[in-house]
Amino acid sequence: MGNQPQPLGLVIQGSLSEGLEVKLHPDVSVEDMRVGKFLVVQGSRARFFCMLTDVSLGASNPRIFTHPPAHDDSFWLEILAGSDTYGTIKITPMLMLVLRDKEGEKIDFDNIPNPEELQLLPVKTIPSHFSQVYESTERDFRCVFGWEDSPGKRNFAIGKPLDMEVPVCIDLDRFVERSNGIFGKSGTGKSFLTRLLISGIIRQDAAVNLMFDMHSEYGWEAVSEDKGAAIVKGLKQLFPHRVEIYTLDAESTRRRGVPYAHELYLSYDQIEIEDLRLVAKELGLSEASLDNANILASEFGKDWIVTLLNMTNDEIADFCSEKQGHHGSIMALQRKLKRLESLKYMRTSCPHNYIKEILSLLDAGKNVVIEFGSQGSLLSYMLVTNMITRRIHSEYVKKAERFLQSKNPLDRPRQLVITIEEAHRFLDSRVVHQTIFGTIAREMRKYFVTLLVVDQRPSGIDNEVMSQIGTRITCLLNDEKDIDAIFTGVSGAGSLRSVLAKLDSKQQALILGHAVPMPVVVRTRPYDEQFYREIADDDWTVKSDEEVFAAAEAARRDLGQ
Repeated sequence: MGNQPQPLGLVIQGSLSEGLEVKLHPDVSVEDMRVGKFLVVQGSRARFFCMLTDVSLGASNPRIFTHPPAHDDSFWLEILAGSDTYGTIKITPMLMLVLRDKEGEKIDFDNIPNPEELQLLPVKTIPSHFSQVYESTERDFRCVFGWEDSPGKRNFAIGKPLDMEVPVCIDLDRFVERSNGIFGKSGTGKSFLTRLLISGIIRQDAAVNLMFDMHSEYGWEAVSEDKGAAIVKGLKQLFPHRVEIYTLDAESTRRRGVPYAHELYLSYDQIEIEDLRLVAKELGLSEASLDNANILASEFGKDWIVTLLNMTNDEIADFCSEKQGHHGSIMALQRKLKRLESLKYMRTSCPHNYIKEILSLLDAGKNVVIEFGSQGSLLSYMLVTNMITRRIHSEYVKKAERFLQSKNPLDRPRQLVITIEEAHRFLDSRVVHQTIFGTIAREMRKYFVTLLVVDQRPSGIDNEVMSQIGTRITCLLNDEKDIDAIFTGVSGAGSLRSVLAKLDSKQQALILGHAVPMPVVVRTRPYDEQFYREIADDDWTVKSDEEVFAAAEAARRDLGQ
């Protein structure tokens, strides 16, 4: 670890629970210190990797504040600077580097014979008084976060530190094995960050993805938030052979110029009572209506909705007299379920099983984006995502049980990541125990299915579910309740709150949790032409938009579409 940079300051006091206070050296400007900065403290027995969480000013004598020098008196300002007046920073140790199997022994970090003898450990102690604090180096970042080409790992560079041009990587294998969240207030770039991460997962083949695209911005293309570029490419353009688009509104998809997408239809006989319970608020269904829905389902089986919609008032009255149903509740249920008839993708019956087709694609390693088009209402989004996810999860449970019985690696299901937006609608405390998404979040990776939840209101997500979120990638949040929710179950959250509150509104995020060794603030990787060249499949990046459309049209003609 030679070529050590010049020290910034030295540790003067602190504790393991509250962090360390560092007095800056006279030649170091406090204005260069930024909250979220990555710093290193050199101890005698360990090297501590820390995050800067606060900046303050200090003075050796309070009388200086009573009689301060004039602002243009450079002579006295220079005399006082560094000794009588000085800057201090607060840093929180996150990791420590020690000798492998020799924790506690003194280390000469400038003359380490074999860097492989070092290992990272959670912080169990703090450095001694007057330990020197340094700017982090590229080698420090590589030691902690690895490199995209680290052997035996599927790392993905998600961004760079605020003040350095060094990639910060997340471990995709650890990322996909637990449910994760992308949070931030509206306009902070959550969708672009989601597309960035999914691109990395596809590129590294860490998992297959099922994305419920509420606003139709992941599949083919989307409008950029950057004024310099109107349109950005979607996943299908970057990975043409590894991504399939399904649409619930074919007309909208064609109007937006998507050259090829599969149509997707669902039928009334696929709707179960649990699906209706999730959208009870949107449909205005009471508990009495749902109780009577159970009576109807017991009598007519899967066809109960079609039967109800076609029943006359007299037929409902006869049914109630025979089966002890409540006439008023069933009439209200019929009236409110008629709203489903306006959904373009809903059919009385559907001979082709589209959900089974999607499952086959996922089994084959294809990633699936389901676009909603004009059908992106909250009712439609919640109904469709719940219907499809519950059936896919059920199949994955069977596959996982088969694998556990056979122990045959060929029977191991592919890891599946399901992306949902407006996640608090599915994971609210009132409905979380009735939705498949709450089940998946609590199961972690038991059945090889995890969630990627995208939301601007993390405070609306059940606390138990938030505690199971493995990695949290958080853009700027202003609401105190949302900030509290982000740090549910996180130790040392107090120092990180100030870091989160100081993020810029665009292209900055705090990453913490399972997929990174320690919390880190990054400038997120731009989603631009350079990213396309670095991440996309080789046979697609060289094509212009005109060539892409021409190739897609030719493929459609070949398929007889």
